[in-house]
Amino acid sequence: MPSHRDRPPEPSPPNGNPEAGNPGLEEDLQELETALEQFKHRYAQVKGDRQQQQTLQQQLQQIQQQLQDLELRLESQLFSWRELREPFWQALRFLGLGIVVGWILKSCAS
Repeated sequence: MPSHRDRPPEPSPPNGNPEAGNPGLEEDLQELETALEQFKHRYAQVKGDRQQQQTLQQQLQQIQQQLQDLELRLESQLFSWRELREPFWQALRFLGLGIVVGWILKSCAS
């Protein structure tokens, strides 16, 4: 079935208004206007989405930086306690053992 686009143009009416006698042209113009409006709407949507994407990427970078800072602070706190806990108990053990051995040697020397 041929569409209105495949038909040859009809001659314009004698009253001088070429659009009044060509309903296919009006339909084409209406389709074009509708397509243009849809394009404008989609363009605005894409533009807004890009701005939102940039904003979210900036927020993501800030959150990642905050997370790294927080991990560093936590690791430094845990690291210092872990590092000091074992040497503290070893020093306490050997100091106590040293005092006991010193008392024994002092008592044997007297």
